[in-house]
Amino acid sequence: MEIYQGIILGILQGLTEFLPVSSSGHLVLGQIYFNITEFALIFDVSVHMGTLAAVLVVYSSDIKLMVGSIFRVLAMAAGRKPFAHLFKTDENLKLAVLILIGSVPTALIGLALKQFEHFLFTSDTLVGCMLILTGTILWISRGYYHNETGGKFDTKRAVFIGIVQGLAVIPGISRSGSTIAAGMFAGLDRKTAAKFSFLLSIPAILGAQVLSVKDAMEIGFIINPAIVYGTIMSFLVGLAALKLLLKLVHKGKFHLFAPYCWLAGMLVLLSKII
Repeated sequence: MEIYQGIILGILQGLTEFLPVSSSGHLVLGQIYFNITEFALIFDVSVHMGTLAAVLVVYSSDIKLMVGSIFRVLAMAAGRKPFAHLFKTDENLKLAVLILIGSVPTALIGLALKQFEHFLFTSDTLVGCMLILTGTILWISRGYYHNETGGKFDTKRAVFIGIVQGLAVIPGISRSGSTIAAGMFAGLDRKTAAKFSFLLSIPAILGAQVLSVKDAMEIGFIINPAIVYGTIMSFLVGLAALKLLLKLVHKGKFHLFAPYCWLAGMLVLLSKII
């Protein structure tokens, strides 16, 4: 892999990880276009860690509050003090628990689909079809912007969003787009849906990368300059893209990415015919 290819793919990952157009789909297409097979898995792991770092930066305050609440519970448990009431009164603890609950179906679906990864991550036809599906989901979501106060955020909604996130492993389905839309479909206001979507992505990305690192170690984990530059670019561009998407979601313009997904999907499918 050449340095310029790493930079281009890093920028592509940074843009598409958070903008609702499917990072995995674009990364697969980019690697197919450049005919990259060498270090492909290692590169995927690295650039995903770059965009994960962007999430950690943007939501650092929320993460600190949740970690603080978790340690508070652990300290009370160690001191044999009652702490059950905190799960009802501490909003940060409740959010942490819902993230854990939502991560379970994501993990189960992700592991189930892992056995099909060779097909999933090499088929541009599949990517094209799923991009069209993503565009349709985004377009439908425009009818749910009216949920300003949102419904009660409970276990059922967390599980539903977690299932959707698990299915977003399929290249072409936008993880951010599908999970934010799922939150709105479930009655959450768009700000809460976006916040939960990105916080829920943290354990999902970490878990997926742990499994990928294991596979990468088996074939030889080598870091070259292209991977380093690609990771840096994925972080910087991802940080800007995440902030942009949050602004668009808050303004009710989330669905404007639908035409791009439709166009990209159709172009991919047409390229297979022509």
